[in-house]
Amino acid sequence: MPRLVGAVQAVTTQAEQITTFNSTGTFTAQPLTTEVQYVIVAGGGGGGAGGLGGSGGGAGGYRSSVPSESSGGGGSAESLSPVTGGSPYPVVVGGGGAGKVAPDGQVPSGAGSDSSFNSITSDGGGASGENTNPANLNGGSGGGSMYYTFAGGAGTANQGYPGGTGIYLNGSENGGGGGGGAGAAGTSCPPSVTDNRGFDGGVGVASSITGSSVYRAGGGGSTGRFRSEVQGFGGNGGGGNGAFYQSDGSGTIPAPAANPTNPSGSPGVVAQSGTANTGGGGGGCSIGTPAANTSSGAGGSGVVIIKEPEAIGASSIWDLRQVFRQVKAGDWTN
Repeated sequence: MPRLVGAVQAVTTQAEQITTFNSTGTFTAQPLTTEVQYVIVAGGGGGGAGGLGGSGGGAGGYRSSVPSESSGGGGSAESLSPVTGGSPYPVVVGGGGAGKVAPDGQVPSGAGSDSSFNSITSDGGGASGENTNPANLNGGSGGGSMYYTFAGGAGTANQGYPGGTGIYLNGSENGGGGGGGAGAAGTSCPPSVTDNRGFDGGVGVASSITGSSVYRAGGGGSTGRFRSEVQGFGGNGGGGNGAFYQSDGSGTIPAPAANPTNPSGSPGVVAQSGTANTGGGGGGCSIGTPAANTSSGAGGSGVVIIKEPEAIGASSIWDLRQVFRQVKAGDWTN
């Protein structure tokens, strides 16, 4: 059969492609793709709700293979994930954990659900609450605690940081711990706390995998008992703010709990949920913030982002100009 000796095949190129999964689905690699970059963020944990304060939910675990960027918990970027061009890969995007209604603090809020791709799993964010078993607060990033001096939950290595410690000294000196973030621990309430106050959730981690820098996986903010002279803010990266309230609300706090510091009717802010598709933790609440038996914020859902690099490969079609040149030169042989 005739063949070309040393003939050059035409080349094909494959453009860079970024695929973002905001919900569970299937990733199919382009034909020339052999490895991909990824950012995998799990769902965040719900904020805590209790009679003694409200703690922040832990952010979802954060794993990244983007060169020169970081994974959560201070971890380095992981290796690129090998794939086979044209093959399908299941992608799971974890949901955020549910919040709780105050004063249901003895039962922790819901933990976030895991996200995964190609056997790489990020752990759901830790729940938060007054529960004395710290294992219930562990997760990708740990949820904050709010019961006396119990520590917040632990974060998973190379995915996230721990939640903050909650303190309860008496009815007017207390605060929940902020939820852990992928980039920093949740803020702990200090032993010398004065007034009822909230504390901030840990910051998330930034990635430019989509072309612009975006923070994800911030921890939820906390709050104090009954009211909170200082609001706890969610960490940059989708963490929800803790509830905030400075009034007895014209009877919304059951007597004798009402202890107003501002005129009746001062505005209150309910706990915020973590932002969807960031893995942010939910904000905490307590009774009276801003009304009796309000709910803490739910955790934000996770996200999976996959980046295929530009690729060059050989085509099965001959370059006809090269065929002509090689026939003329006598390189077309049987």
